[in-house]
Amino acid sequence: MVRRAAFVYGEALSRHTLSEVHPMKPIRIRYTYDLLDELGAFDATEVTVVEPRIAEQHEVLRFHNEAYVRAVGILSRGDHLSNPDEFNFGSGDNPVYTGMYEASMLSTGASLLAAEMLVRGEVQAAFNISGGLHHAMPGYASGFCIFNDPVIAIQYLIKQGLKVAYVDIDCHHGDGVQHAFYDTDKVLTISLHESAEFIFPGTGFTHEIGLGRGRGFSVNLPLYPFTTDGLYLWAFREIVPPLVRAFKPDVLVSQMGVDSHFADPITHGALTVQGFGDVVTELNDLAPLWLGLGGGGYDLQAVARAWSVAFGVMSQQDFPEQIPTVYREEHGVSSLTDHNDMQIKDSLRSDARVFAENSVQAIRGLIFPTHNIGVV
Repeated sequence: MVRRAAFVYGEALSRHTLSEVHPMKPIRIRYTYDLLDELGAFDATEVTVVEPRIAEQHEVLRFHNEAYVRAVGILSRGDHLSNPDEFNFGSGDNPVYTGMYEASMLSTGASLLAAEMLVRGEVQAAFNISGGLHHAMPGYASGFCIFNDPVIAIQYLIKQGLKVAYVDIDCHHGDGVQHAFYDTDKVLTISLHESAEFIFPGTGFTHEIGLGRGRGFSVNLPLYPFTTDGLYLWAFREIVPPLVRAFKPDVLVSQMGVDSHFADPITHGALTVQGFGDVVTELNDLAPLWLGLGGGGYDLQAVARAWSVAFGVMSQQDFPEQIPTVYREEHGVSSLTDHNDMQIKDSLRSDARVFAENSVQAIRGLIFPTHNIGVV
């Protein structure tokens, strides 16, 4: 049975360019839509494609400070700003580009619209692949992210009286979301990511467990480079389902970056599309309502295939393995899942296993008692 699900999409979400050499390519949003369309994902009567809306400034100001939001607008218009470095804009991760304010307000509005549809009871699951920009901080841009749409959407859900669990499977730690909710027990945040010992943003260690009322509600599961499907899924199952079920959320918000894929050019991930899909499937029954967001992912076809698989899970549809002809001929990919993977040395596999086991054990000791989960 197909679940009532919404896919938030408009061509404007994929039109902007951060820079010619920047790894974040918004065209991946259009590729995903095109692939899903050819797979027949939007033909189901229970599935709705909805145009995004633009976020209101007061909505963005729930998390970001006024000086920062004003600076983004000034730089977006091409006007001079004497201190762009103060807001972490420059030629590297966070370049200034024309229209960045409008693009960021649109992707944020798309996440808010998805959340609103859930609250109104129009759908049970909603997916905004342009969202998931989890690094942005209240007063500065970070890690390709300008406005933190996961935080803003979660704040909206909380305001509606809903209990929210946030699960982040991006290869990078969801530091901006953790920062927003670090001292509250109203949101359970869980991030699975490549360890900060090896990759940006340098946070997300197991000892980061929250402060005050939030102690025990910030969960970090760092993993070793080249963690493969089976080990990743094992670690996920050991931690995420028991914690989310103990928390009993009304809504699950999942950030589903695809930069843990073995073909990603800027991380050390080793997941396949089917491994990614297996993890998304684990999320399927953890809450009555599900807000899915995009995130990282810099191999464009891995992203399009993985997010297509994810929406299949969210809408409870099975897609054929063979990529439809038009998309296959345009993009040179023939199958939805991967038929090869990364060759990894046994020593690396062993190191990854030990690292994952240590992370899991640390979380059991630091976090599980807060939620009255027995430690075996």
